[in-house]
Amino acid sequence: MPRFTTSDGLDLYYEDDKADGIPILCLAGLTRTTEDFDYVTPHLAGCRVIKMDYRGRGQSDFDPDWKNYILPVECRDVLELLAHLDLDKVAILGTSRGGLNAMGLAAGAKDRLLGVALNDVGPVIEPGFVAFLKEYIGRNPASRTIEEAAAAMRHVFVGFDDVPDERWLAEARKQYRQTDAGLEITYDPHLRDATLAMADQEIDLWPYFDALDGLPLALIWGENSALLAEGTVKLMQDRHPDMITARVPGRGHVPFLDEPQAVAALHDWIEAMK
Repeated sequence: MPRFTTSDGLDLYYEDDKADGIPILCLAGLTRTTEDFDYVTPHLAGCRVIKMDYRGRGQSDFDPDWKNYILPVECRDVLELLAHLDLDKVAILGTSRGGLNAMGLAAGAKDRLLGVALNDVGPVIEPGFVAFLKEYIGRNPASRTIEEAAAAMRHVFVGFDDVPDERWLAEARKQYRQTDAGLEITYDPHLRDATLAMADQEIDLWPYFDALDGLPLALIWGENSALLAEGTVKLMQDRHPDMITARVPGRGHVPFLDEPQAVAALHDWIEAMK
């Protein structure tokens, strides 16, 4: 199991297919893991695909201090992973929280980036999504089995059309562990404390988005997203006219990344980095 040790002593899990081609580091959403990129990996053939579990998520160590579950520390972890892999630069495919980390890296370590693809995230997070996040984060589901959780997801994650039952079942298996006592989340419950501590802070993220200027940039947007509004997408396009934009119909937050629109945008983005 590939792992590296951070400067503050945590062992973090990562995957690296060590292929030739552009190195793409996949950064997941707030509570998610490397498994979120299983669907898109076959469509990244010809690139070196790297994935990591943030501290406190998946197969990485939980941090004894939940106050370290913040973007600056996660960005530092990314840079330390690059040092571990002896990589000067990478492209980042960032889903939700991963996209925020990509913007943070653009602001603080732009020379380490080849390009950035944002999956359903931008510099404005809609208040309704924040309210939803406060409700569920850090809590085990009421569902007792993976099958029950998969059935519930169809109703909880609104804005998704024509998603087969098999996909929801795969999603439930990614997000929960089955135990004798029921289902458990695959991340540190104290991530709730860190999220609530930051949720009501007003931070202007536009300078971080603007820091992406000059990098090959793509945006994949679920047209039914509760996090990313159409007005924000328009402002992002105005600031970065060259941004490759894919509007994915029938998807909320977040697209799975194997939709035809998402795949086409990622291929165009990869070509722009060559």
